[in-house]
Amino acid sequence: MRYDTPYPPVADPMAPRFGAPDPASPHASFDDMGGGDPPEPPKRPRRWWLSWRWISRGLAALIVLLIVAVAWLIFTAPLSKSLEPPVPPSITLLSAEGTPIARTGAIVGKPVDATRLPQHVVDAFIAVEDRRFRTHWGIDPRGIARAFFHNLFTSGSSQGGSTITQQLAKNAFLSSKRTMGRKFQEVLIAFWLEAWLTKDEILSRYLSNVYFGDNQYGLDAAARHYFSRPAIDLTTGQAAMLAGLVKAPSRLAPSGNLKGAQARQRVVIGTMVDAGLLTPAEAADIGPARLRLSKSKALPTGTYFADWVLPQARDMEGELTAERTVTTTLETRMQRAAERAVRNAGLREAQIAIVAMRPDGRVVAMVGGKDYAKSPFNRATQARRQPGSTFKLFVYLAALRSGMTPDSTVLDEPVTIGEWSPRNSDGRYLGEITLRQAFARSSNVAAARLTKQVGPAAVIRAARDLGISTPIASEASIALGTSTVSLLELTAAYAAIAQGDAPVVPRGLSQTDEPGWFDRIANIRRSLGQRELEGMRDLMAAAVNEGTGRSAALSVETFGKTGTTQDNRDALFVGYAEGIVTAVWMGNDDNTPNPGLAGGGAPARVWRDFMAQALGVAAKPKPVVETFDNASDVLDEGDGNFIDRPIEIEGSFGGQGLGVRLNPDGSFEMTRPEDDPGFDEPPPERDRRRREPVPEEDGF
Repeated sequence: MRYDTPYPPVADPMAPRFGAPDPASPHASFDDMGGGDPPEPPKRPRRWWLSWRWISRGLAALIVLLIVAVAWLIFTAPLSKSLEPPVPPSITLLSAEGTPIARTGAIVGKPVDATRLPQHVVDAFIAVEDRRFRTHWGIDPRGIARAFFHNLFTSGSSQGGSTITQQLAKNAFLSSKRTMGRKFQEVLIAFWLEAWLTKDEILSRYLSNVYFGDNQYGLDAAARHYFSRPAIDLTTGQAAMLAGLVKAPSRLAPSGNLKGAQARQRVVIGTMVDAGLLTPAEAADIGPARLRLSKSKALPTGTYFADWVLPQARDMEGELTAERTVTTTLETRMQRAAERAVRNAGLREAQIAIVAMRPDGRVVAMVGGKDYAKSPFNRATQARRQPGSTFKLFVYLAALRSGMTPDSTVLDEPVTIGEWSPRNSDGRYLGEITLRQAFARSSNVAAARLTKQVGPAAVIRAARDLGISTPIASEASIALGTSTVSLLELTAAYAAIAQGDAPVVPRGLSQTDEPGWFDRIANIRRSLGQRELEGMRDLMAAAVNEGTGRSAALSVETFGKTGTTQDNRDALFVGYAEGIVTAVWMGNDDNTPNPGLAGGGAPARVWRDFMAQALGVAAKPKPVVETFDNASDVLDEGDGNFIDRPIEIEGSFGGQGLGVRLNPDGSFEMTRPEDDPGFDEPPPERDRRRREPVPEEDGF
């Protein structure tokens, strides 16, 4: 180490490190604190540029807020749709041919062009709704202030400060919620509309969208509804009345409040004078507008078919934000034929329902009652009634599935199953008969025996396979239709026989959404066995050609089945021909008896009349009875009588057995069947109580 190396001087560690000595320091010397004037503190420069910095920051914050507000508006308010012509939501249902059949929602008029309307029509709306419409930029500060002070210091009335542009934004694009957020959206959309549309375009859309009461949207719809003329032909008085309705359309609608509408018309006329749009002399010449309601037949807002299909249409269309048209499966000619058949049915107190569908489930006609206006309850879809012997379709299908054929035999004799003893309604029993004969004459005891033989579970399974979803009791009495079902579902079950596969799902829309995977699994269609199909069609043809359904027979091949419940409370005929499956039900809403009503009577005739019109065919001609002038022309010559032993004919009258015997000598005798269990004495009280809830098929 070298010691001769020079080093820099070392500062006094007790001395202040910067500037002049600090008088407050304990190390300061007396001299340091005493001599001379202390130095003046340095002057800070004036930072005037800081104020501009805060101003720029404020402007930037406002810009950011504006961007955030626009972004929020984009996501919460339909800016992209605000430039499209608004249309109130509604659904128009079309028939399969494209003809409008019903409408729900708003009645929307044709769009109007403000530049083509008479000037007095435009002036009426501007005078009463937005006097400074041509000069403001979406909102009217003067109008807002005027309304604020009026509402603050005046009681009994209120004024609004919204411009026509704001009303268009509110009516067409926003909800009716009264919140600050919605009001802010309204203002921003008003600015947006003013930036992108001309004043005449805004006014045209406003007049085409505004509500005028009586479910009428748009100036043209209101003009035609209230005055039976287009908007372009409105007089000054008529235009003033319509402009006055905008404030309270439901309350002031002239169809129900003509005096109120005319009083409001005078207010609008006075406003037009104040605005310089009319002279006092012109105003004095304007009298009260006279109402002339349109006589054009409006589309119904509800029918039995429309009420059933509308929920399906809404589900398919989703949320309704505009006018929609939906094509249905209803065929106009078929519907008219069904309504005509109901009118010609000659009903008194009883009700009626008809469902007609294609074998694939497309419903082509529906009547849910005698008069929709008096009772919109749809007995075709909403009512659950006992089907009577039409339920035997499933009994015989189960029997055919078990290996039987239409030529298999079954005993047509009284039977007791547990505590249940069914009887044939006509009191006649034919012994051993074929399934074809039993189905044709609708034998109750044969159906009960078949149900006992195959088991109620097999019958229930057949019903489920054909689409019956309502509860079915697991007991033998289901053979006679003791479980309830809707007419629509019963029709679809018979459609499965016509189609050849099941289940058939009724539908009212021509196009439907693709079903989800669960629906596809739950509603898998399965082909019915060819042997069973041929057998069921054989049985159903026999019921029409030679059985209880003879009154329904057509000139073409016809298949069907009658049904009558106990005490004639319900009567039905269900069948098909030429690709149309139809069911007819008759009965009382209170489920009271209808003496004389049977499935083979009035329901079968209504079915025949409807099908004959729908298909353009005739009823099956009745057999011709050939007559001869001389009996010897048809009798073999010879000695002896025409008959060599008595001929007995048995039947029932008034519930009692009755017989007629034709003797060889030509004489007649009245007889009483020996096997009639109820002729000599009434059935025991216990048996009558037990039989009471069980429907019985009328054999006629």
